[in-house]
Amino acid sequence: METLYIKVDEKNPEIDKIRIAAEIIKKGGLVAFPTETVYGLGANALDEKAAIKIFEAKKRPQDNPLIVHIQDIKELYLLVKEVPQKAYSLIEKFWPGPLTLIFEKSERVPNGTTGGLDTVAVRMPDHRVARLLIRESGVPIAAPSANLSGKPSPTNAQDVMEDMKGRIDAVIDGGDSKFGVESTVLDLTGDIPIILRPGGITKEELEEVLGRVQVEDAISGIEKPKSPGMKYRHYSPKAEIYLIVGEIPLQIKKIKELAKEFERKGFKVGILATAQTRKEYFGENVISAGDRDAPLTISSNLFSLLRKFDRMGVDVILAEGIPETGLGLAVMNRLKRASGNRIIKA
Repeated sequence: METLYIKVDEKNPEIDKIRIAAEIIKKGGLVAFPTETVYGLGANALDEKAAIKIFEAKKRPQDNPLIVHIQDIKELYLLVKEVPQKAYSLIEKFWPGPLTLIFEKSERVPNGTTGGLDTVAVRMPDHRVARLLIRESGVPIAAPSANLSGKPSPTNAQDVMEDMKGRIDAVIDGGDSKFGVESTVLDLTGDIPIILRPGGITKEELEEVLGRVQVEDAISGIEKPKSPGMKYRHYSPKAEIYLIVGEIPLQIKKIKELAKEFERKGFKVGILATAQTRKEYFGENVISAGDRDAPLTISSNLFSLLRKFDRMGVDVILAEGIPETGLGLAVMNRLKRASGNRIIKA
């Protein structure tokens, strides 16, 4: 398959180019497109055959549900049985934006889109290119991240092409993603709202609107995951990641010890530091992820840096943990899953 590469102006997307991609969606094809979180791999959410193509292109397990993207609130009522009252305050405050809400699905949504579940995950992206693509396609678009299953999610079109060239119909290049981690997924089907995947909207922000909010911390043992990122190992580069947590001085000391140990065994070691600690380490394979006091600087870089370590050919990545507050919760969630829970307490 030849993959069409479509470059658009991020701020003023050329509508004729968007319509080329929309025609592909209408015909049951696959288009990767930018959002404010990561790049998504889109297909007609109401076409089961199209949705199944997503799983095939990504090599994704078919019980891993897809998120449905809309561009107008009216589209939500076609996808769900009902909208709980508590959802309206969230929609008013956070849509469009990086918040996915889980509802009981309507009969219009095929099981192929929801991984066989009777619930559907829906969000309205805060990205002009994404919204225009949905509008011009005339259908809601199911879209997981546009990477091969298990690999770090792509935050730019070049990373999409690395994984998906020859596997999908088109890629729209609309610049780098802002948040760099996927949307927060919030389950509204029970009495207490539950964060199934932390993301761009923080637990603290949700609590300001809803009061009590729980966080689902399960990584394995889930038979039917309601959200992407719950059941399978995700976001992983080729190298093995070890996540080191604890007080900063102890993190630094432990990482230096581990680096020497791995290097003695003949492994090429990469260190994922922060702006505050970068100068504590030596060697050409040390990268600062960003400022630990400004987690957005880390989240926006995280996946692209994991891919960079792959290109550097490292065997092992030693990553510093950061506080699990605000956006730091999403960053640590991704690092824990990328490491396969290889967590070392310093």
